Amino acid sequence: MFNDRSSVSTLLATRRSGKPRDMVEPGPDAAQLRDILQAAMRVPDHGKLAPWRFIIVPADQRTNFADLLTRAYTAEKPDAGPLELAPLQQFARQAPVMVAVLSSPVAHPKIPAWEQQLSAGAACMNLLTAAHAAGFVGGWLTGWAAYSPVVVEGLGGRTGDRIAGFVFIGSPSRQLEERPRPAYEDVVSTWIG
Repeated sequence: MFNDRSSVSTLLATRRSGKPRDMVEPGPDAAQLRDILQAAMRVPDHGKLAPWRFIIVPADQRTNFADLLTRAYTAEKPDAGPLELAPLQQFARQAPVMVAVLSSPVAHPKIPAWEQQLSAGAACMNLLTAAHAAGFVGGWLTGWAAYSPVVVEGLGGRTGDRIAGFVFIGSPSRQLEERPRPAYEDVVSTWIG
């Protein structure tokens, strides 16, 4: 149990997303990544269904992942040229660590798929927060690859699985900048019936 609420508040208030293309070594080692992923699993999960999976794409498999992206893309766009394909190669090779988070809803008579998909999104957020707590920077990307059934299948996804995102983890190559945040009054209101 956390006794120092100010440090938890500071952790949450200082988390920033980093651009995966700007991440450098070191990334988390195997033990650190395991701890980060175990923290990511501690999300609301109605029915204890664990409707998400984490697929680590190791550094020595990034070329194979780039090949998967290229095959999937050219299956949809056979005339794609080098300028369209080059970003796929870069996407696959950025940051020291890449984790594909699959939303894997479980058929259940009382727990809607939507709740399970929200749980997968919460797992992505916990993954980012845990990476930050461990001293790393994280970035959550989707893009074309997250919506490709060929990529889902290539990552071992099952029927009904979707990619909630690719979470990249590493060290920042430069100081992270604060981005504009919405004004409190613009997104918080009190309902009066």
